[in-house]
Amino acid sequence: MLLAYRAKTKDPEKRTPRGVEVPEFGEPITNLTVPIGRDATFKCIVVNLGNYRVGWVKADTKAIQAIHEHVITHNHRVSVSHADHSTWYLHIKNVQEEDRGQYMCQINTDPMKSQMGYLEVVIPPDFISEETSGDTMVPEGGTARVSCKARGIPPPRVMWKREDGQEIVVRDNTGAKTKVLAYQGEVLKLTKISRSEMGTYLCIAGNGVPPTVSKRIHISVHFHPVIQVPNQLVGAPLGTDVTLECYVESSPKSINYWVKDPGELIIPSEHHEMVVRQKSMFEAEMSMTIKNIRREDLGSYICVAKNSLGDVESKIRLYEIPGNDRHIFQYPEERTISEDEYGTEIYDEEFDEKDSEKSNRVLDKANKWYSNDGKVIVTNNSASVLKVTIFIVTFLSLLDNLP
Repeated sequence: MLLAYRAKTKDPEKRTPRGVEVPEFGEPITNLTVPIGRDATFKCIVVNLGNYRVGWVKADTKAIQAIHEHVITHNHRVSVSHADHSTWYLHIKNVQEEDRGQYMCQINTDPMKSQMGYLEVVIPPDFISEETSGDTMVPEGGTARVSCKARGIPPPRVMWKREDGQEIVVRDNTGAKTKVLAYQGEVLKLTKISRSEMGTYLCIAGNGVPPTVSKRIHISVHFHPVIQVPNQLVGAPLGTDVTLECYVESSPKSINYWVKDPGELIIPSEHHEMVVRQKSMFEAEMSMTIKNIRREDLGSYICVAKNSLGDVESKIRLYEIPGNDRHIFQYPEERTISEDEYGTEIYDEEFDEKDSEKSNRVLDKANKWYSNDGKVIVTNNSASVLKVTIFIVTFLSLLDNLP
């Protein structure tokens, strides 16, 4: 393309004199890649410009931007500057998409000399709201399908991650499972979804142009409440405190309460202290502490959980443990044995084992020694006591053998 201001005359006096060097470009124009909203500057270096002039043209629209030191375009964002008539600049402030294209630096020689540089305007990613999912609810065992579409230049890549850092479970058409920390693609499809897959998923879009953007999408998995009871039979002495526990899984969150069988609703009080601890989005621990147990507190208690999908309950029975002799062990009383039993071991092993279980402690089994009169002597295992006992038994035997 030729500028209107180039020299067209054939007058020999106006031609370049012999021996005078004509203008040349010192180096190529550098292509520019600029994010939208930033400034761009093309540099054109000309050697031996002399009385010639430099012009700037947008090649795709053929619109003259500037001639020498004068701006021609009506775009107020365009300006020019130069240094020592050898380095010429075209400035574009607050670059917009329409500024993208080829820019030509011209010298009005005959024939005209020109070189071009390309301005690439890049745009950071942005989500297309009408094509991006919001929070989603799906029944357990169903399919959750969420999409995330973003625009930008160059086109963004979309990636999915779980906010809690857990793996994403992806199933193919055959049902085979794959666990990944990040999933690539605009659409995330979770088939046969379980309650453990419930949570917040991050849709992240990036194209190398800062900033990367992300969107939070929460997937709720709804299911009927479930109750687990660690101890269905609980014992405690009267006058003590006892805590009953139930573990609930539900989504949406359930209403949890306690009932005294056959159907008396228990209200929180100084006697009944109730706590619900949320352990995760769908898990809760409900507990009730009964203080200073009275006889009328004994019986069955029911923990109940209800949500919009149904209700469930489980029963715990509270019974009394005798509190006075719970940790007491008593040795058998002394008794007289017959001659048939003389010298045999009569230690009641079964009695000790049963009583040991009740007292929750390990017992020291005593040795039993018998005198000639048939009396039981119960002693410890200490060596000193054993020696004395043996001496007494031996002495009595000697007395019996005397004439």
